[in-house]
Amino acid sequence: MSVANVVILGAGLGGTIAAYEIREALKDQAKITVVNKGEDYWFVPSNPWVAVGWREGEALRVHLPPIMRKRGIDFTGVGARKVHPEANRLELNDGSFIDYDYLVIATGPELAFDEIEGFGPERNTVSICQTDHAVAAHERFEQLCADPRPIVVGATQGASCYGPAYEMAMLLDTELKRRQIRDKVPMTFVTPEPYIGHLGLDGVGDTKGLLESEMRDRHIKWITNAKVTSVDDGMLHVEEVNDDGSTKKTHDLPFGWGMLMPPFRGVEAVMGVEGLSNPRGFILTDKHQRNPTYPNVFGLGVCIAIPPTGPTPLPVGVPKTGFMIESMVTAIAQNLKEILDGKEPTNEATWNAICLADFGDGGVAFVAKPQIPPRNTNWASEGKWVHLAKIGFEKYFLRKIRRGESEPFYEKLALHALGIKKLRFD
Repeated sequence: MSVANVVILGAGLGGTIAAYEIREALKDQAKITVVNKGEDYWFVPSNPWVAVGWREGEALRVHLPPIMRKRGIDFTGVGARKVHPEANRLELNDGSFIDYDYLVIATGPELAFDEIEGFGPERNTVSICQTDHAVAAHERFEQLCADPRPIVVGATQGASCYGPAYEMAMLLDTELKRRQIRDKVPMTFVTPEPYIGHLGLDGVGDTKGLLESEMRDRHIKWITNAKVTSVDDGMLHVEEVNDDGSTKKTHDLPFGWGMLMPPFRGVEAVMGVEGLSNPRGFILTDKHQRNPTYPNVFGLGVCIAIPPTGPTPLPVGVPKTGFMIESMVTAIAQNLKEILDGKEPTNEATWNAICLADFGDGGVAFVAKPQIPPRNTNWASEGKWVHLAKIGFEKYFLRKIRRGESEPFYEKLALHALGIKKLRFD
């Protein structure tokens, strides 16, 4: 019996659990190889905690090679230079090549800080998109606490991940209150969303009311329909736009600590590959997560192309949450199994969303089934339990990665949040 070469590009949340689940589904039918830039998995959802000093960055790291080896998965941390789908080859950064029968692209995004003048951790703002960014953001936060000045936090036009921005604002408020200096630090939330709580999903349940109320209670001002035009040292320049995209008002916001989620685009390895990715470099996929031009290539997670939920004055991307990513992983694993068994693929991702947004002393949770409206379930809630659930979630998921476990998790978490089924985190 011939053995298929399955290569997984990327070892973030999607790529790592894809490696585990595909290994479990295909067993001895395939050789699995993971190609990643670096040898470590980082639990990115906890980065906001790192930025305020509630977690050490190293606590979020999982060294992958020995775990992959134990699961019978080959691994390289060299990273990919270019995908050559017409030749079924992956070019690595060291100049070598890997041939594949099937490729699963799970790279996540490239962070497009360079699209806004003066923006990003190498320039005038901090970031929580990578754990090393969050560590540097914490250093800047300690400087701010020693010399209190205003804060700006939020997201830029073209971003497609908004939950962490709201988390960051609320965690900053909570920590500054603990240090008894909140009264010295005005805070403004800046976002391209047409309203607070849009989240790239046109809201879920009453996220608009819940998040607006939370911001009022915490004395956080906000600017929606906000286009960041440039960033100077200590000054954010913003255009607030009308519904037709025309300029309504300009704002110059002074800050001592500034963090906004950046625009996303596809990684260089897939950028400009005709038929594989769109002009922004996101992977084109069908309902089975397969690329229409190269059906032996699959895509999952933040790197795939998804249209927005509806028109907005500024680009507001759709988030790819963990629940959605996990369902894509399962669909791909089962479709590969069917293909290797000589069948046509039948599995489709459910594309549901669950989010736990921790605010330090409480939080907001929502479940959207499906993620893009209209929905069968459209639920949001708030309370101290969300903060406790987020702590349990971190513990559970890191254990899952360290053990190489392939069991799906987010469906259980969604049922637990809705009160349908009890979930143990211990």
